[in-house]
Amino acid sequence: MEIIKPTVPNQKMNTIIKSPSMWKQTYRRLKKNKLAMVSLFFLIFMFLLSFIGPYFSPYILDRTDVSIMNQPPSSDHWLGTDNYGRDVLTRLMMAGQISLTIGLVSMVLSILIGSLLGAISGFYRGIIDMVIMRLADILMSIPGLPLLLIMGAILSEWKVPAEYRLYIIMIMLSFVGWPGLARLVRGQILSLKEQPFMQATEVLGLSDRRKILHHLIPNTVPLLLVVATLNVAGAILSESALSFLGLGVVPPTPSWGNMMDAANSFMDFRKRPWLWIPPGTAIFLTVVSINLLGDGLRDALDPKMRR
Repeated sequence: MEIIKPTVPNQKMNTIIKSPSMWKQTYRRLKKNKLAMVSLFFLIFMFLLSFIGPYFSPYILDRTDVSIMNQPPSSDHWLGTDNYGRDVLTRLMMAGQISLTIGLVSMVLSILIGSLLGAISGFYRGIIDMVIMRLADILMSIPGLPLLLIMGAILSEWKVPAEYRLYIIMIMLSFVGWPGLARLVRGQILSLKEQPFMQATEVLGLSDRRKILHHLIPNTVPLLLVVATLNVAGAILSESALSFLGLGVVPPTPSWGNMMDAANSFMDFRKRPWLWIPPGTAIFLTVVSINLLGDGLRDALDPKMRR
C-alpha cells in the first residue's frame, strides 16, 4: 500500500513580494539617463561651491584693493580681480549663492501659490474657477520679461534699498510664474476627481480641505517636481537679465547678472574676459543642467515610459 505524505506549503510561494516604491522606480529610470545624472552631479557641485566655497576663500567679499585691480588669473587669484581689486572667484561663488537662492525661493512660492489656486479652481469649478483662470489668462497674456522690466524700473524709481530688492525680486518672479503652474494643476485635479479614491473620500465624509491638501495635491507631486525644476532655470535667467540691465540685484550684492553688467565697457569685453566669462559660463551651464535634469525627471515620472 502506497503511503501518501502530506504536502508542506512552499514558504517561498507564500512570501509576499513587495514592489519598489514610486520614488525608487523613478530613481532607477533616472540613473539610466546619463545626461540627467551628469547634470544632477554638476548642480550638486554648484550648490556646494556657492554655499560652502566662500567659507574657504581667504578673501573678503567687498574688500577693495586698487593696487591689484584688473589682474589676470594667477596662482593667488584663480579667476583674476575686478575693477576694484576684488577676487572674482569669491564674488562668483557668492553670486551663485544669491542667484540660486532667488531661483529656488521664487520656485517654491510659485508652486505654493499655483498649486493651491489650481487645486481650488479644479475642485470647486463654477465662479471660483472662472475668476482664478481668467486672472491667470490675463497674467499669461502679458510677456513675462517686459513685465519684470517694468517692475524693476519701478523699484529703481522708488529707490528701494539693495538689501530689500532681493526679496522683492523673489516675489516678482513667483508672481509671473504661478499662472502657468495653476493651469497645469487644475487639469490634473479635474482628472483626479474622477478617480475611485476620490469617491471613497466622499463616502467617508472628509472635508474639502482634507480632500485638497491630503489627497489631490499630493497626487500632483510628480508634475510639480518636473515643472518646479524647469521654473528654477527660468527664474535664474530672468534674475540674470534684470541684474544685467541694472534693474535686479544691485551692487554691492553680487549676482551672476550684475557681475556681467560690471564688464560692460569695450575694454573690459575685449581685454579682460575673466570679468564676464566666468559668470556667463556659470549661468549657461547651470541653466542647461537644470533643463536636462528636468527632461530626465519628466521621462522617469511619465507612466508611459514604464516597463
